Amino acid sequence: VTIPGAALAQGYPDKPITFVVMYAAGGGTDTVMRKIADEMAKAKGWQINVINKPGAVGGIATQYVFGEESDGYTLLAGANANKFVRVMGHIDADRVPWEDWEFMQAAVSLGSWSVRPDSPFQTFEDVVKAAKADPGKISISTSGTGGLWHELALIVAGFADIELKYVPYKGGKPATLAGLQGETDIAGGGVHEHIDLVRAGELRPLQQTGTEDIVLEDGKIVWPTVGNFVPDIKPFLPLGGTYNLIVKRDIPPEVLAQIREAFIAAANSDGVKEMMDSKFFKRDVITGADADKRAAQLETVTVDTFNKFKDQIPGDVKTAEDLG
Repeated sequence: VTIPGAALAQGYPDKPITFVVMYAAGGGTDTVMRKIADEMAKAKGWQINVINKPGAVGGIATQYVFGEESDGYTLLAGANANKFVRVMGHIDADRVPWEDWEFMQAAVSLGSWSVRPDSPFQTFEDVVKAAKADPGKISISTSGTGGLWHELALIVAGFADIELKYVPYKGGKPATLAGLQGETDIAGGGVHEHIDLVRAGELRPLQQTGTEDIVLEDGKIVWPTVGNFVPDIKPFLPLGGTYNLIVKRDIPPEVLAQIREAFIAAANSDGVKEMMDSKFFKRDVITGADADKRAAQLETVTVDTFNKFKDQIPGDVKTAEDLG
């Protein structure tokens, strides 16, 4: 008796694999998942191509990969267990992410707010004071409406009791560049996206969403935790992103097992560790049932946050009831 899945697995892969990154080139998701692809290829001798399909906070890439064959050759390189697409109405409400997909988590990141050196805001407290004096005037860049850095900015602003103007871009790198170029008052994004510009003196950090201050260059740069300024947020820290290889769950189990084995080897490789240490990512490898649980928890946080700040999220935001 020939078992199709087993036969496919014996020859897998017999052509290049494609990672489809759901955000723009140069951001955190792109940086982590390109390195994962590189290390998976090294570990297994595979050829892995990486392409970017940004838009709709991951919805465009998700729909593209979902429409491809379930054969393990087109994989979704994403973030945050793809928790935004259903909440934002970019996929049908009955398509449950942790049932359609298997998530493999490699790392987590921290959120950051930074400003240009010539900004009038010297500290996070300056932003709070100005925002309370003129609600909705101070602008902050985000990686897209309803995306991670928008969500974290809403959470931080909510705890600080301020209202900002949120300006969307297609990923963390474009959002960082917007702040650098003065398109927005504040560059929103991740510590990993701001770190090189902070070290170069081109951005000044105001806060990050870790539990402790980050101290750089022998104490010359202190990147304060937002908990210093908003004590009520401390129990919820750290806040940030997760980075995931996302695989259609209906591919042959033998192929899925090979992908999972290659992913774990890559996520634990020296090359990935060195990259993460340099960018202040934290390696946190999760697969299987634990990753399914994490995906469900993350989507629950987003449903709660986006309904709490629904006036700041244009579009068809789903409720917890809508999503079962």
